[in-house]
Order: sequence, then structure tokens, then C-alpha cells
Amino acid sequence: MSIFGTIVNKLFGKAKPDEAAPAVEPTPDPAVAQAASPAATAAPLADVDVAAVMDQFVSDSGQTLNWRTSIVDTMKALGVDSSLEHRKQLAQELNYSGDMNDSASMNIWLHKQVMQALAANGGKLPPDLAS
Repeated sequence: MSIFGTIVNKLFGKAKPDEAAPAVEPTPDPAVAQAASPAATAAPLADVDVAAVMDQFVSDSGQTLNWRTSIVDTMKALGVDSSLEHRKQLAQELNYSGDMNDSASMNIWLHKQVMQALAANGGKLPPDLAS
């Protein structure tokens, strides 16, 4: 399973534990994805309140995590491996075209893309995170 798919499954599973999670492919940013193949039509997140679910994951973790600005903290809150190697894999999944050795820039881009992809797939996000 893709790393983004794991993120979606964790969010969907937490929001609706009695339903099977959909297979979701990220929707790449057309300005960034230069030679990407078209994204497959994905099942929506059924209007999952991403902020509420993420806040619950953070609370359950017992850690001080800022998922609203950090891809590392987002991944940690969800129990997803947040190592540089996994973030690079996620960047490849989402068609990152920048320098993967510039982890700060890549992390900022990843966070924005993950939030946009969640919103594009039906996840409800606060306006500042959905754009």
C-alpha cells in the first residue's frame, strides 16, 4: 500500500471504525506534476472531519505534535513511519519535482500536498489547510 493510502486508511478508519477504508490515490498538483499519469478516480473520504480526527490522534499519542504545519508530526500522530526515507517515498508518490535533499522544502511541500489531497478526496479541513 502507498504511504498516502496508509494515511487515508488511518484517517478513515478512525473516523468510521465499522466501515472498510477506501483505496484512495492522491491528486497531484498539476502545476508541480509535470509528467504524471492521470490520477485514478478515488472513493471520497465521505466528509471526514480531518482536523477532529487528527486532533484525537494527537491526544491519543500523548505527544506534543503540530500536525497542522508539520508532515513529520502528521505522520507521527497517525503512527506512520516519518523517517526521511518514507517522506521521500511519499514525495515520489505525490510527484514532487524538487530537490529531495532539501528536506525542509520537501516537508513543507509534502504537508501542503497531503492536506490538499485529503480535501480533494472529500476530507473536511479548515480553510487555511485546504488551500
